Amino acid sequence: MKLTLTTFVTLDGVMQGPGGPEEDPSGGFRDGGWLVPFADERMGEIVAEQFADADAFLLGRGTYEIFAGFWPKVTDPDDAVAAALNGRPKFVVSTRLTEADWSGTTIIRDDVVARIRELKERPGGDLQVHGSHGLAQTLIRHRLVDEYRLWVYPLVLGHGKRLFGEGAVPTALERVDTRFTTTGVAVHTYRPTGLPSYGAFAVSSEGSNTPR
Repeated sequence: MKLTLTTFVTLDGVMQGPGGPEEDPSGGFRDGGWLVPFADERMGEIVAEQFADADAFLLGRGTYEIFAGFWPKVTDPDDAVAAALNGRPKFVVSTRLTEADWSGTTIIRDDVVARIRELKERPGGDLQVHGSHGLAQTLIRHRLVDEYRLWVYPLVLGHGKRLFGEGAVPTALERVDTRFTTTGVAVHTYRPTGLPSYGAFAVSSEGSNTPR
């Protein structure tokens, strides 16, 4: 399976609490809900398309608990997000959860990186990660992400949990798709291509900069 990481981020990379004030107030974060004013019909269409590609979900505990508190109650068969989340396998990474009542859930407590590598080796479509800040940091450090789907919102918060924080490893990416909502949100899809390459600009005798 292809491991995809879907994240809502501000221009300065903050991914904390996009959906509401109480979603993740840890660290004194008081700007939760910053995504909501940008929601539009186009957002719903793209979200539905992305969830339809999922064969399984890999989630951190916090995101799992938010999803589990809402989506099992949505029984509309035409809701693409509910159909995917309720009907497909879910793996939650947590040392604190002792049981999971949401049908189709497996808890991963130990050997997290090895277990995720094992999941990726299974046949199928997307192994989708949504949000899940702590889990995302582990995936980034160990180069386990095959595709980033970054929803970039036109605002700056200046504080909060960031997608690429301390411990992120140098990585080159190629952009494979970009779509836009009517409210100015850019949905970029990137795939890692390996280590970055580097260069320098040399000043010629005429005073212009040329790459070398």
